[in-house]
Amino acid sequence: MRGLPAAARGYIGCAALAAALCAAPAAGLGADAPWSSALALALLYGLCEQLRRSPPPGGRAPHGTGPGASGGFPAGWAGPVLLAGVFLLPPPLAALAAVPGALIAPAAPRSAAARRLWHAAELALACCAAAEVFRLLGPHPLSAPRFPLLLLPAVAAAAAFCAVLAALDGGVLATAERHPVRTAWRGLLTRSLGPHLVHGLAGLMMAVLWRSPYGPPAALLVLLPMYLSCWVFDRYHRERAAHQATIRALVQAVDIKDRYTRGHSERVGRASVMIARELGLPEDRMEALRFAGILHDVGKLGVPTRLLRKDGPLTPEERRVIELHPEYGHEIVRGIGFLEEARAAILHHHERLDGSGYPYGLRGHHIPEVARVVAVADAFDAMTSTRSYRRARPVPAAVAELRRCAGAQFDPRMVRALAASLDRHGWQPDLVTAAGPESGAGRSGPGDVPPADAGDGLPAPVVPVRVPPAPHPERAGRDGTR
Repeated sequence: MRGLPAAARGYIGCAALAAALCAAPAAGLGADAPWSSALALALLYGLCEQLRRSPPPGGRAPHGTGPGASGGFPAGWAGPVLLAGVFLLPPPLAALAAVPGALIAPAAPRSAAARRLWHAAELALACCAAAEVFRLLGPHPLSAPRFPLLLLPAVAAAAAFCAVLAALDGGVLATAERHPVRTAWRGLLTRSLGPHLVHGLAGLMMAVLWRSPYGPPAALLVLLPMYLSCWVFDRYHRERAAHQATIRALVQAVDIKDRYTRGHSERVGRASVMIARELGLPEDRMEALRFAGILHDVGKLGVPTRLLRKDGPLTPEERRVIELHPEYGHEIVRGIGFLEEARAAILHHHERLDGSGYPYGLRGHHIPEVARVVAVADAFDAMTSTRSYRRARPVPAAVAELRRCAGAQFDPRMVRALAASLDRHGWQPDLVTAAGPESGAGRSGPGDVPPADAGDGLPAPVVPVRVPPAPHPERAGRDGTR
């Protein structure tokens, strides 16, 4: 604990002392107390935590598995064991049952001993509080015929378990991780309440089976579906994290190469999702559109840096080179499976409905739907972002320009969807400075986006935008809507 701040050491010490005081009455329970059940649950919870250090059945341990890793077994699948102890044991024994498994649980190498002590203390306190709530509200003794009557007390106990953990975790974030006190507890309870309630119901099933004629072996069957469900969620979150890391790496590479586009990709992704949601597209397609919007300019990695950073107008030859970036982007993401639908938007987001776009001059509905969405989102952010040679347009003026170009350059349905979403939710661009003082004046090129206005560090208010009526559609002007 030497590496921790003094406030964190004191906080963890107080939590450990409180946990010891909660467990101390167990010494006076006598031989009639359910010591055998407490020992069995403590061993079972310890086994579950130990399995988290091991590779998955039939597989190898992932790279980096060790004292601080969780192996191939998902975290959280042993939660019902603790809550079964809450329902089966007196509060002091419920607190004790959580300690051995918590002390051997995987922990990050940095301050591992302090982390394990903290984990044991907070679980002991949460189990003791939840058991007290259950004893106060629940019928006694716990038995299968009275199972429906146990649902409300079990839910209350699981909620108390979650609330105690959230309260304690917020304190350790404030003292050990130095989070601001006003935000340390934000979201802790709401994010974890649902999973803990599910674990509470599973723990109740374990407890009822434990006391049934079938005995503890039948209660173990509850862990199998819990393990499988937690494994599925764990794989999903790992895969999603890998997707996000891939996208971040690609976007950062583009931002480093072309300082003018910094922040543009995220805004185009957000505007694309706004259009998709207004169109009523399913969640998986909204995710694909978000990826497409974020990565639409990834092909700039294949464009010479001297062209991306050139001051002044581009020559026709230089423009032709830059207009290859959609094809470069398509090739860059070709081997990334989860970007399959996004590839079409990356390749075709500069196509126009009248066939005058690039790279293939597609017309109308031959242009993929995702590309038509991203084209509108891209042009909207280009117009509402400040460039080195002109200030950003107001949102209503940008929408009016999109409507003017609808039918020739943009899909009118996508323009209407963006206008409706802006009318309902407004637009709050990120306060990102991309170019800084070294930006060149007068630069222009296909798809280039300048830095956003630098503000005072505070988020701009979201102002609902009343969109003007649609004018007669014509060919687009050059500025911001190419």
